[in-house]
Amino acid sequence: MSGLTRQLSNLDLSKDKAAPSRQPILQKKTPSIPKLASKYAAGSGASAAAGTSTVAKTVAGGHSRTNSAATAASTVSTVFSKPQHSRTNSTATTVPAGSMRAPPPSVRALQATMDIGQYDGGFEIENEKRGSAVFGEAAALLALDSSRSATRPTRDWNLNIFEIGRPLGKGKFGRVYMVRTKCEPQYILALKCLYKSEIVESKVEKQIRREIEIQQNLRHPHILRLYGYFHDEKRIFLMLEFAGKGELYKQLNKAGSFSEKRSSRYIDQMADALSYLHSKHVIHRDIKPENLLLGIKGELKIGDFGWSVHAPGNRRKTLCGTLDYLPPEMVLGKEHNEKVDYWALGVLTFEFLCGMPPFEDMAGHNATYKRIAKVDLKIPSKVSVAAKDLIQRLLQFEPEKRLPLSDVLQHPWITMYRKRTGSTNTNT
Repeated sequence: MSGLTRQLSNLDLSKDKAAPSRQPILQKKTPSIPKLASKYAAGSGASAAAGTSTVAKTVAGGHSRTNSAATAASTVSTVFSKPQHSRTNSTATTVPAGSMRAPPPSVRALQATMDIGQYDGGFEIENEKRGSAVFGEAAALLALDSSRSATRPTRDWNLNIFEIGRPLGKGKFGRVYMVRTKCEPQYILALKCLYKSEIVESKVEKQIRREIEIQQNLRHPHILRLYGYFHDEKRIFLMLEFAGKGELYKQLNKAGSFSEKRSSRYIDQMADALSYLHSKHVIHRDIKPENLLLGIKGELKIGDFGWSVHAPGNRRKTLCGTLDYLPPEMVLGKEHNEKVDYWALGVLTFEFLCGMPPFEDMAGHNATYKRIAKVDLKIPSKVSVAAKDLIQRLLQFEPEKRLPLSDVLQHPWITMYRKRTGSTNTNT
């Protein structure tokens, strides 16, 4: 029990304000909020589905500075859904889709008794004066309910199923609260609310739906899970996985920069997650510290998919993301593909080690654009030779010359710091 208590004490329950963050190129944002969670939150085995779109069907599958799309990464409840077939060691077995292994009695007892804070009635109070019903095509697009999925329906969810605790944050489209399921085994989660009318006013209803359709089917240890969602006349509620150590950007802002070992382990995890996304024909398009969260063991989790796109053809033209992370092809108005994420990984590596993005120019946006277009890269001498090599091989003007993710995972700077066994804690 002592180890369990220590881990619970490490949860990021701080009410500190988020560190200043970068502005997006395009605005569809819900400010990041603290990710509260632990291994006692809904497990990574849960499943959720939304709708029957091509995106949902194709992406589905498993695997072991405030921006244009920075969603307030909330957290999520357990999903007990209808059974589906799964394979384990090549033997077909029937498992409940969205179910998870039951925690030991000691953990269940802690979940049931852990203080989730006092509810301020915010959902009800805000709903009296905020938002309105939507109609027509928008209403159909935003009628999002994971229990109605034709592919992986979950159980029915509604607000009465949760014990609501303290607020975690406010986003552009609504609030996020710490919650616990009333049903066994009483998992602690976070519940994110979005007001439909405000989504329509911002003209991002299709983007919100696409984001949900993509994230609902992703299964990877370094990608924040979306377990379920439901809606009422005015609101959409999202249930997302916990990330117990909160927002990575806060830690980077506080530390100034990360050690080479810590940075290497984060990039290792990012490259693995991006490889998985690309295998599902998903391009993220907005990798940056503000969109990353940390689990209870310090493991990295991608927590925002607002600018992600499912693109089997791999060619896109939309200018999106955050200025400091834009690749030359976007800056120059050319088509782009999944290799924009390779570029962003190089920028992220630089920022982890140096505390700022490589092409940031205090003279203004135009100066930053020019530096990106020219790949005006200046790496400080404090960066090791191995790390410098990886950064240079990722930040190539020609997308086809950027180091493939499979090679990133085998790069000496990555392998020298990779943990062989045991804990995945990267905060060392």
